[in-house]
Amino acid sequence: MTRPLRAPDTSPGARILGVGSYRPTRVVGNAEIAARIDSSDEWITRRTGIRSRRHAGPDETIVTMAVEASLKALAAAGVAPEAVDMVLLASMSDLQQSPPTAPRIAHLVGARSAAALDTGAACAGFSYTLGVADSLIRSGSARHVLVVGSERMSDIIDPEDRGTAFLFGDGAGAVVVGRSDRPGIGPVAWGSDGEKAGLLAHNRSWLAVREAPHPWPTMRMAGPEVFRWAVHTVPHTARRALELAGVTAGDLAAFIPHQANARIIDGLAKDLGLAEDVVIAREVATLGNTSAASIPMAMESVLSLGSLPAGSRALLVGFGAGLLYAAQVVELP
Repeated sequence: MTRPLRAPDTSPGARILGVGSYRPTRVVGNAEIAARIDSSDEWITRRTGIRSRRHAGPDETIVTMAVEASLKALAAAGVAPEAVDMVLLASMSDLQQSPPTAPRIAHLVGARSAAALDTGAACAGFSYTLGVADSLIRSGSARHVLVVGSERMSDIIDPEDRGTAFLFGDGAGAVVVGRSDRPGIGPVAWGSDGEKAGLLAHNRSWLAVREAPHPWPTMRMAGPEVFRWAVHTVPHTARRALELAGVTAGDLAAFIPHQANARIIDGLAKDLGLAEDVVIAREVATLGNTSAASIPMAMESVLSLGSLPAGSRALLVGFGAGLLYAAQVVELP
């Protein structure tokens, strides 16, 4: 008689146990950017809400920033590195294809026996990866998962491109996800719109650089089209996440969307009918768009206010290149 396969011990839920972030030292104001793109501080601020962003220095790499954010998250969670079973890195700006980056992060934080995996879901990367971490915990495949978003967007942006140079910044954010006796992370509402993928994409492949003396591939964006896509698609995704979690906008204490543009953030908040006392993350003003790092970095800032008790519910919404989108309701640590 064939023995049945043994199944892991499942968990009724998963929750975020701790949050950490790393902000590069160098602050880059709008005036410095505007000088190279025939623009102005006033125009950038009015169109995006961004006043400054951080650019990483030579020693502030995808790995080093991720490690600093991860160590802070582990300390906040009270979880030892050796108790981490999986390290998930979300990043779209890592220029080294091989070896994968997550295993190096796992080694440097001390999670040396953990599995490790890179994900490349761009600006929706953190929300996508958090959904994967939640599933790993609930399925019994892991006890603790370290979820990291780390980006050096300055490496893949043309500083003279008027459509993107002023938008993006660098940094890293991380959370530790662990078991819970009830769900602390709601079901993820996610999807993609590959038909419009070219609206926010590199202008050429790396292969083109190898075969001919082309310029360095950089991100390009059809700004008005991406803006219209976001304000049309993302509210539906946010409301779907609320529905899947069995809550309403009135149950939220915080709204932590991807920090792409202040006008998009304000439009989403209005569309959802958020109450005046809901804390809305607006880190875009001083960090710009940090892609997969933006939500965990903004989450740490929201928690640093000290006004939200543990268990407060927040709606996370990620969206961007791909065009990928994802949202989930979480209980804050």
